[in-house]
Amino acid sequence: MQKFSAFSLARQAVGRHLGWRPQWRSVAPKPSYDIIIVGGGGHGLGAAYYLAKQHGLRNIAVVERGWLAGGNTARNTTIIRSNYLFEQSSSYYEHALKLWEGLSEELNYNVMFSQRGCLMVAHTVHDVQVFKRHVYANRLNGIDNEWLTPEETKAFCPPLNISPNIRYPVLGAALQRRAGTARHDAVAWGFARAASDLGVDIIENCEVTGIDRDPSGKVTGVQTTRGPIRAGKLGVSAAGHSSVVLAMAGIRLPLQVNPLQALVSEPVKPAFPCVVMSNTIHAYISQSDKGEMVIGAGTDSYVSYTQRGGLHIPAHTLEAICELVPDFRRLRMLRSWGGITDNTPDRSPITAKTSVPGLYVNCGWGTGGFKATPGAANLFAWTIARDEPHPINAPFTIERFRDGTLIDEAAAAAVAH
Repeated sequence: MQKFSAFSLARQAVGRHLGWRPQWRSVAPKPSYDIIIVGGGGHGLGAAYYLAKQHGLRNIAVVERGWLAGGNTARNTTIIRSNYLFEQSSSYYEHALKLWEGLSEELNYNVMFSQRGCLMVAHTVHDVQVFKRHVYANRLNGIDNEWLTPEETKAFCPPLNISPNIRYPVLGAALQRRAGTARHDAVAWGFARAASDLGVDIIENCEVTGIDRDPSGKVTGVQTTRGPIRAGKLGVSAAGHSSVVLAMAGIRLPLQVNPLQALVSEPVKPAFPCVVMSNTIHAYISQSDKGEMVIGAGTDSYVSYTQRGGLHIPAHTLEAICELVPDFRRLRMLRSWGGITDNTPDRSPITAKTSVPGLYVNCGWGTGGFKATPGAANLFAWTIARDEPHPINAPFTIERFRDGTLIDEAAAAAVAH
């Protein structure tokens, strides 16, 4: 792997940048591997990297039906935070946030992680009570979070409108200063590059069409559009399609798939210093390094695997954004897109072994998958390598829906962004 540094950039510049090699190897699938990861997004590529880096496993393949990061990894609004209510959730996301803080250095790849802070804006008395509860719970768990008055909120984010006369007046906000954003493509590319350097085979345009099992029920490999591949263990991290893949092994996951839309404006000079989220009006906004205003909405209410949604959803979101940030009313929208979210009944993920020996799953992240990328990948790798969960992801089993031990972030926050 070529190392990136100021010196390497200068050296390549002298050579007109003709000396750069491909960032990861393009290979044909081998007949067999010790471990196959299904899903070439941030979670899957990261799991392969940590399996190789931390657990010393090398005979690994990542199979992706399309191109790397062509799914939800590249179809989100890149918000990173750990201020979830319940201890199980906040511990998981805090684990991820701590990994984010050193990820660029570890991968020798700039993932453009920016800890600009995240404001969760309250508009009603109920919002104030809920967010203050979050603040107190986070502090008890050693996670930074603080309550701001409307004036303090305005001081932290000057473009916000805190007039009492708007439809949803700002009554205050919860602020996590360590939260922020990162560049989604760079995260996937950085993990792919580092994993490939450690010997992981990354196989694109390779769709899984079946899961092979021996008479005892143990996984023995997969059928793909590029032929059969044998494997001792199989990890599935395919977001909204995880239920489709696991159904091939006779496992029914408690997932509902809904579209989630986002859009960006034309680029402008730096004007918005942080991330602002409003659960009440289902809108969130930040400014990318290219200058675009990145705006996200709530999920569409219908079940669908399409990467698009109803026009009324972003229209409602933009109406709310124009009230919250009236300076942006004349911005033109540049493009919009949709992703598919895999939602569990309690809006908390599943990172666990399954009832099928040798089969593991990481799914159910809903709208919160990107922020958990390094943490989920790290803990998924642990679970696969050791055939047991790490203490952090131990509560996030499939069986909790049978046993009633839910981690109900949906009820706690009214929205799972």
